[in-house]
Amino acid sequence: MTDLTRRTLLGGAAAAGAAGLLGSPSALASGRASSPVFSHDVGELVGVSPVITAGRSFVLAGVQWDVPHAASIEMRARRHGGRWSRWALASVSGHEPDRPAGGNVRSGEPMWFGPVDQVQLRAASAVSGVTLHFVAADAVSRGAVGEHRFITTAPYALVDVNLPAGPGQPPIIARSAWAGRRHPPTSGPYYGSIDLAFVHHTENPNGYSPGQVPAMLLAIYAFHRYTRGYFDIAYNFIIDAYGRIWEARAGGVDLPVVGAHAGGYNSVSTGVAILGTFMSAQPSAAAMASLQRLLAWKLALHGVPAQGKVRVEVNPSDAFYTPFAPGQRVLLPRIAGHRDGDLTSCPGTDLYHRLPTVRTAVHGQAGALYQLSLAAAQTRVAPGTAVALSGAFVQPGVAPMAGAPLQIQSIGGTGGVATVATVTTGADGAWTVTLPFSQSAVLRALHATSPAAVSNLVVVGVAPVLTLTLASSAPLQVTGTVLPAKPVTVSVYKVAKGRRKLIWSRRLAAGGGTFSARPSLGKKPRGQYVIIARVGADAVSLAAASAPVTLTV
Repeated sequence: MTDLTRRTLLGGAAAAGAAGLLGSPSALASGRASSPVFSHDVGELVGVSPVITAGRSFVLAGVQWDVPHAASIEMRARRHGGRWSRWALASVSGHEPDRPAGGNVRSGEPMWFGPVDQVQLRAASAVSGVTLHFVAADAVSRGAVGEHRFITTAPYALVDVNLPAGPGQPPIIARSAWAGRRHPPTSGPYYGSIDLAFVHHTENPNGYSPGQVPAMLLAIYAFHRYTRGYFDIAYNFIIDAYGRIWEARAGGVDLPVVGAHAGGYNSVSTGVAILGTFMSAQPSAAAMASLQRLLAWKLALHGVPAQGKVRVEVNPSDAFYTPFAPGQRVLLPRIAGHRDGDLTSCPGTDLYHRLPTVRTAVHGQAGALYQLSLAAAQTRVAPGTAVALSGAFVQPGVAPMAGAPLQIQSIGGTGGVATVATVTTGADGAWTVTLPFSQSAVLRALHATSPAAVSNLVVVGVAPVLTLTLASSAPLQVTGTVLPAKPVTVSVYKVAKGRRKLIWSRRLAAGGGTFSARPSLGKKPRGQYVIIARVGADAVSLAAASAPVTLTV
């Protein structure tokens, strides 16, 4: 069995062929837009900076710097001539990355102020390479859904998923309520697994109104996308002070969407942020109640206990955000504060100290634990191959879930799901079904009624079948076939001293599944050659290559 992991997904077709399956071309196309972010170079910061006038009204600001790594930078803002906000720590970091990080630039979390137009910084010691990034107020006001003077979910559309796991699914406001159609992810979504949950705060000042929240989420999205280079907003869920739960990162609230919230552990976790700052302030009772209800549902749905610890591997590409070595297997709480895994003060001291109580409450709300599994007998097959899928639905240590109806679902590029088969578990809770695959698929098993449960994800990758034949050596001509029919790249390599050097390559149409090429060997053709035909990965199939054809001239 090959489970779906962030490494295979982001590795693309060469690793597992899943990147093409899960990327959304429509999201990429519609996501191109002018940046709502503008910047100001500060340079070296020593003590308190002069008042910095942005030159344009902004609602949110974040700071980047070069050295030192563990800088302590505070920020405040105001309208010109108005009262300053309170100083707040702007150098909280650790939410990384969607892409492997590079260079020495460090980034703090963005802070909501707006609308304002002046900012001031201060640092305990000298900091170099400081840059401020602002999200323009007019960009957010155009994109937000407007002011709503409500503290319930009533004015907002909810997600169209309702899976009764644990205490039951809480109301979750759909991403469209704050992002609309004009602010899609630039890529993905990508999927991993849910082994634990991280609790965060957003470092936004407290005291915001209910109607400001959609604009606040949109501003955080803009900063994460345009300044940090994320595919989407970092967190999977955000909870506001009024207890409302918002779908943040796109991809499906019931799916293991890989976020950019916990560097080193994004592929094995879900991230929930409470909107506000909690270094020396408690979250509201409504926010804490929603946090516990959301975690109880989400962890129960994936069969994950709320208490205890789990051993996870630190992703080498962003291990520098952690106190651990790249690839190290570390033991973290199932419900972890961000600081448990990364070098950060998040989720704030006061919120962090409440996590033991949260774990106890979530454990009590989640109730009995149920686990659903999925495995594939083969994970790389030729088109049309029938693959045996199997699994089990059990209450661990108690009893199998006999006679349970299950749906076997295929996950689309934007997180949509389609049921491709239905099965019923046997007396031992086990199930099996055999399905033919004409194209690659990302699969899960689902028990949709109470107790709702979802399985791990599995990729079944369909690899095209390629043949390549030397039709003639003088003149050189090759022919071949590809099933299913798709464009083919034919490459010719000259072999010298055991090494191959590419001398000719062409991308060819393969109408009807056949192709032909007349490669050129250059003016001095004597020597040994290797000829290979290849196809790349896409939304329906893996990358594949023909057997090499050798030629001596």
